[in-house]
Amino acid sequence: MLLSIYSAAFANNRLHYVQPAETWTQALPLGNGRMGVMVFGGIETETLVVSELTLWSGEYNAKQNKPFGKERLDSLRQLFFNGNIAEGNRIAGENLIGDTQTFGSNVPFGNIKIAFDHPEGKISGYERELNIENAVQTVRYSVGKINYRREYFASNPAQIVAARFLSDKPQSVSLRISLDLLREAEIQTIDNQMIIKGKVHFPKHGAGGVNFCAVVAVKIRNGKIQSDNQTIEVKNADVAELYFDLRTDYKNPDYEKTCMQTIEKAFSSGYETLKNEHIADYFRLFNRVELSLGQDIYGHLPTDIRQQQMKNGVSDPALVALFFQYARYLLIAASRENSPLPANLQGIWNDNLACNMRWTNDYHLDINTQQNYWLANVGNLPECNIPLFNYIRDLSEQGEATAREVYGCRGWTAHTTANAWGYTAPSASIVWGLFPTAGSWIASHLGTHFRFTRDTAFLQTTAYPLLKGNAQFLLDYLTEDPSSGYLMTGPSISPENWFTYQGENFVASMMPTCDRALVYEILSSTLQASRILNVDAAFADSLQTALNKLPPYQLRANGGLREWFDDYEEAEPNHRHTSHLLGLYPFSQITTEQTPGWAQAATITLQNKLSLPGWEDTEWSRANLICFFARLKQAENAYKNVVALITGNARENLMTVSPQGIAGAPSDIFAFDGNIAGAAGIAEMLLQSYNEQVYYLPALPKEWENGYFKGLCVEGGKTVDLYWENGEIMQISH
Repeated sequence: MLLSIYSAAFANNRLHYVQPAETWTQALPLGNGRMGVMVFGGIETETLVVSELTLWSGEYNAKQNKPFGKERLDSLRQLFFNGNIAEGNRIAGENLIGDTQTFGSNVPFGNIKIAFDHPEGKISGYERELNIENAVQTVRYSVGKINYRREYFASNPAQIVAARFLSDKPQSVSLRISLDLLREAEIQTIDNQMIIKGKVHFPKHGAGGVNFCAVVAVKIRNGKIQSDNQTIEVKNADVAELYFDLRTDYKNPDYEKTCMQTIEKAFSSGYETLKNEHIADYFRLFNRVELSLGQDIYGHLPTDIRQQQMKNGVSDPALVALFFQYARYLLIAASRENSPLPANLQGIWNDNLACNMRWTNDYHLDINTQQNYWLANVGNLPECNIPLFNYIRDLSEQGEATAREVYGCRGWTAHTTANAWGYTAPSASIVWGLFPTAGSWIASHLGTHFRFTRDTAFLQTTAYPLLKGNAQFLLDYLTEDPSSGYLMTGPSISPENWFTYQGENFVASMMPTCDRALVYEILSSTLQASRILNVDAAFADSLQTALNKLPPYQLRANGGLREWFDDYEEAEPNHRHTSHLLGLYPFSQITTEQTPGWAQAATITLQNKLSLPGWEDTEWSRANLICFFARLKQAENAYKNVVALITGNARENLMTVSPQGIAGAPSDIFAFDGNIAGAAGIAEMLLQSYNEQVYYLPALPKEWENGYFKGLCVEGGKTVDLYWENGEIMQISH
């Protein structure tokens, strides 16, 4: 059995379809860590939807912080301690907000359109495929007796997007390239190149925007090229190749020169060289992990058919394995060592929907950006974290002013909404924006990365300085509750939820449970780093003193875990956020082994929430459930949510969406977090490591009774290979 499973593990690492995409959520993604392209695979007209990480509206806002200060903060806290929640929320709502006038959003570039001039004939044999082993897309079909083929890839080494169009009959490739832009630009076409220059103007989210330059270049064998101001036309070629680059002046004053040189270098290198370099670069990351959850019975079927079968109750464990590896593909495509920014709400693939929402296509630090990276360490892709750590460093620099001006504290902090311009202040509303431990949550990834890699150089030069800065903020920000003696944060929120007090609904309180989890995590990680590096002994002692004075987790009257320090009723009990369960996952403060009582309280919390009508089912909340139930060792509950994520929260291209109606969305909107966090949850079902313990197959459902994985990572810098049959472990190696 193991041999047959092993031989099939990589056999069907592909998404494939027998018809072109008609919508964005049917198209297939490519990415080189900076540019994202959605390929539709049309027969008569191809559409390539182009995005780029630094294509942002908005600009740096030196007035983002609304000064408040320590003295006023102390007075405000006294209102909460005295039970005057209404007045406390009023004052916080008027003062603990930031200036978001130039916040901006990541925006899409637009479409490259390629119209094909085919001979008369019947179209047959259509197939399009994304091979996630080599990150190359292909489209195949026949017109009469002529067989056509296209290839597409996005290269990180060459920093270009490349395409090749060919057939098995000489001089039968004829096409016309044009642009359908979403940005205002000047287009100049010279021979085989189309040069696009412009400036982002997107006033919906404020003034400002980057300058950009893009080049579409075409190379042919035989045939002719002709152009005008708007198109490049190829006639009767044997082969046509397209090369594309897009650059902005975000931290790159030489962006135009860079763009031109990238295209020139691609031309001189040649398509085959570029493709081989791309595959070698990608495969060194992707091939670190293998996963089989059973024989691939349905791998010959189109991916959308398999998804529909699963929705109708057909068990397809190989589709789950494909979904897992697809998430690794997406993370590699979206976040590389040289990426100028981390993956945003939509990774690097902008559907022109999120940027038009009030929440923009930005960095939400109250779970979404964190989920984008949950897979990196366990999925053996630690390098993909580097853009995130660079971004945290940028946040820390701007966040020092926020800590000082808003709260009168040392160190640095950031709040719920962040952008490319260093926005760290509270948002325009306390309902979602008054979350000063959002910076702590994103900083916690530094400690996680060290626990997995044991990279002491990283700890010394990157992690510890950033953790220490956030810990300094927390030490100054914490205040003693005069009634209990506990140290507390606040006023702050439990994202993005409301509670009821004396017949009214409020958001702000002292020490919501998520804050307790985050403060504990940062202070503990900083303390551990201090001791490992043997530095800052007095500071370490102050961390331990503060840890000893934090309140414990508390139970509600119904046996669930409290979301707030006091046992408030939820104003929206079916709300999508469950931030009070952070201690369960991604942290390990609540475990079935060491704190079974709190684990049971977490179970009750989940049962109560999921039993309510109208629970807000989103891609990220569904992925969250997989992780929660895996940590609770509840295999079948975790599996049910895996199936629900793939069949209900993902669309035909298996990219996850925030569904129509949630948070005001007028339609389904792609969100990167569901893919990555969902895959992290699948990994948790197979392998867990925390608190210096490793758990093998901790939440294995009966549907995956035979299988194996290779290369998944655990804390301590080790990888694990594991084989099982009939639910029993047969072999483990490290």
